[in-house]
Amino acid sequence: MPLSDIQDRIEKAAQTANRDPAEITLIAVSKVQPNARVQAILDQGHRVFGENKVQEAAGKWPDFRQQYEHIDLHLIGPLQTNKARQAMTLAQSIHSLDRPKLATTIARIAQETGACPDLFIQVNTGEEPQKAGVLPTDTDSFVAEARALDLPIKGLMCIPPVDEEPSLHFALLAKIAERNGLAGLSMGMSSDFERAIALGATHIRVGSAIFGERVPT
Repeated sequence: MPLSDIQDRIEKAAQTANRDPAEITLIAVSKVQPNARVQAILDQGHRVFGENKVQEAAGKWPDFRQQYEHIDLHLIGPLQTNKARQAMTLAQSIHSLDRPKLATTIARIAQETGACPDLFIQVNTGEEPQKAGVLPTDTDSFVAEARALDLPIKGLMCIPPVDEEPSLHFALLAKIAERNGLAGLSMGMSSDFERAIALGATHIRVGSAIFGERVPT
């Protein structure tokens, strides 16, 4: 699907929800996509991209930054503490802050370097044991803990269970964010981003609908 079609759908969903489309950031999820596909989207003027793995991002984006200005890279996958420093040099935003050890590691590096990406706390809204993220009941205390470390917490992120209605999870995330005074809501993917926009998403993560199906590795 052309990028312009996704942008049109975002605009229509925002209008239906009586929201300004400018409030919604489209993150083109370029993980496991060939560089030619990514370059095609860059050539259309899009600059906001998402990667899951630090190693893949490191192999791709420094070269693209040599060719294109103002790239805004978001890391959206699980982050190991030993990759935190590299992630912080590569990305403008990290959407997967999910545990105290990672928070303290990022805070220490930020103190050393004087810089820190925008951070989103990942909430495991479905309480799935195999999935990363803070449990909903623990999110308020973790937000407070991260703020006490002087981390730039911009919002919350979730990935709903595949077999449940995503709107229930989007609504829960929005409720937790509101009571913590957080404006950012990173939620919604190719199959459900219109529903996420209706419930307040500020960042939607769209991959296959823009690039086509991922290429197996």
